[in-house]
Amino acid sequence: MSTAYRVISGGIDLYIRLTPKSSRDAVGGLFEAQDKAYLQARVRSVPEDGRANQALIELLSEELGVPRSTLSLVAGHTARLKTVRIEGTGQALERAVAALVERKP
Repeated sequence: MSTAYRVISGGIDLYIRLTPKSSRDAVGGLFEAQDKAYLQARVRSVPEDGRANQALIELLSEELGVPRSTLSLVAGHTARLKTVRIEGTGQALERAVAALVERKP
């Protein structure tokens, strides 16, 4: 299985499979679809008016310890499979993302 992220110039693209209307906000586990790995995320918010997407950004910000302003949704605004871009460089950011992806649910 491939990894659920890729390092790009100026940041990292993180591939997410989002489940809205969950009983809790959580990140963990991998999901494979379309020959790509996705990090699974669950949020309590409903998928209306972008609320679930915003909850995802807030959850990832907390989990990675980065400001919300460095995270943006670049693909999958209305789909379960999403790409979140994390702006920044350095090994510390890559290690934080790798640890999040490799963490067991």
